[in-house]
Amino acid sequence: MSYETSYHLVEKIPAMVSSIVKSTSDLTRIDRAHFRNYSESALQFEVVYYVLTLDFNRYMDIQQEINLAILREFRRLGVDFAFPTRPLYLAQQTFGEKRNLA
Repeated sequence: MSYETSYHLVEKIPAMVSSIVKSTSDLTRIDRAHFRNYSESALQFEVVYYVLTLDFNRYMDIQQEINLAILREFRRLGVDFAFPTRPLYLAQQTFGEKRNLA
């Protein structure tokens, strides 16, 4: 999540994601959802949930449903995902200036 995300939205994310996981299927169990840390270019969350099935295709269907619901809710709220960025500072130099390199 980008650093531009408001405090109020950041505060709501763990409960929102927990609610999505709980409501997606009777085969899901939420363990935890937290605002975990400040990374180099993003606010990071950790979400742990269990899908209680041995059927891999069903597991993938549920995981996709959760991911799409999170994306839909983020889009609705105007939450942006972060991407790696680096500030670049350029020094201004006037061309035609002679520099003394000695």
